Amino acid sequence: MEEKLTLPGLRAMKDEGRKIVGLVVWDYQLARIADRAGVDLVSVGDTVGKNLWGQPNPLAVTMDQMITVCQAVRRGVRRALVSCDFPFGPLQEGPDAAVRAAIRLVKEAGVDLVKLDGAADYPEAVAAVDRAGIPVFAQFGLTPQTALRHGVAYRATPEPGTEVPAELTEELVARAKRLEAAGAALLNFTNSGPVAGPEVARAVSIPVLGGHGGGPWLDGRMRLASAAIGYDADELDHPHETYANVARIAHDAISGYATDVRAARQIKGGLRS
Repeated sequence: MEEKLTLPGLRAMKDEGRKIVGLVVWDYQLARIADRAGVDLVSVGDTVGKNLWGQPNPLAVTMDQMITVCQAVRRGVRRALVSCDFPFGPLQEGPDAAVRAAIRLVKEAGVDLVKLDGAADYPEAVAAVDRAGIPVFAQFGLTPQTALRHGVAYRATPEPGTEVPAELTEELVARAKRLEAAGAALLNFTNSGPVAGPEVARAVSIPVLGGHGGGPWLDGRMRLASAAIGYDADELDHPHETYANVARIAHDAISGYATDVRAARQIKGGLRS
């Protein structure tokens, strides 16, 4: 087994120009697969509620649910670092609530770090969690609200060449520096774009990863595992450019199983304890 990764190890990767691979995972089996594939950071996202359970929005996810999912992912990962999102609530309630939530995730789910969405608006909470000895994966970046304030067209995935106004880039660099000063161990810069992205990555010593609107200009990338492998049922009718179409594979396999059952043939799959 490869040696377990560490946060200093990720910082060394940034310094050496080696890209960090992050993947959002919600279950034990896919966590095992991601770890064997060599992913560096496995992030348990609060998007599990909307994308896996069909909840109306991510705000519906509870802390107890996040702990259960994190426990499953933690059991499947040996080499990679494991991060877990705060559900909506503890960060917004203040530093004390944030520390209590972070301690629960570490003690009950065994995570290596906690991810705080919208962390740039709560630097005191970031500092408090860091003082408690728990590393923080701090999310910030262009949102529909900040785009509106600056008169910028918001895109979930900015097109190549999209220009971000200089004043917005400066603000984002300043936010990244404030988060680093507050003790953040990693940054998740969403909707960075090719202008602000590299400026932010150069401005801080900690790794800067990106999901939506990220690109090769950052220190690494985040992606939903379900999006990367084409797991969503929508891929059956509206396939996107993915690394596989697991939805189609699963559909055809289940259809084959149903055909064998109806034809009174022996079914495949073996025995599982």
